Amino acid sequence: MTPEEKKNHYHKIRMERKKAQIDASIARADSEKGLLLVITGNGKGKSTSAFGMVARALGHGQKVGVCQFIKSRTDTGEEAFFKAQPNCEWHVLGDGFTWETQNRDQDIATSERGWAIASNMLQDPSYDLVVLDELTYLLSYDYLDKDLVLNTISERPGMQHVVVTGRSALDELRELADTVSEIKDEKHAYTSGIKAQKGIDF
Repeated sequence: MTPEEKKNHYHKIRMERKKAQIDASIARADSEKGLLLVITGNGKGKSTSAFGMVARALGHGQKVGVCQFIKSRTDTGEEAFFKAQPNCEWHVLGDGFTWETQNRDQDIATSERGWAIASNMLQDPSYDLVVLDELTYLLSYDYLDKDLVLNTISERPGMQHVVVTGRSALDELRELADTVSEIKDEKHAYTSGIKAQKGIDF
């Protein structure tokens, strides 16, 4: 057997073992439920990941609701695209980042108005996927009652999926979640003085 044939032979053996392990894992995963996914961390891409799931759900003909807390701009590429989709309801519910508003009472009032919209979605089984973009800030800054939010998410319709994004997700939210992803920066163009780019950052 030549060295190349040996390499191919052992590669086949490794892949056979791997396939058996994966097939066994798939066979064990036999239940279905609405998932809570939390995408947190200091890195870029949390909202982008959530919007990828929006595209995926819409591709399956599912109904999607998006609530964008904190953010106030309405000129993003994602909003322009997804708002035009018939099964997607999109709400921009913020007044801008907290360091811009500098008004806690205003931020709390805005958060409560936004949560009323999100809460209605979380009680409506017609929504297959609800994205709560930047919700983590409203909890870590105590703009919303933590127990109320977590209970509403817990008591949502059984097959409704929810994605929560934002930095510093609370431990209680992480514990409630089915999937938690922590995104971190290795490098970021912004720290090199490069401004946000259309189509990449907004």
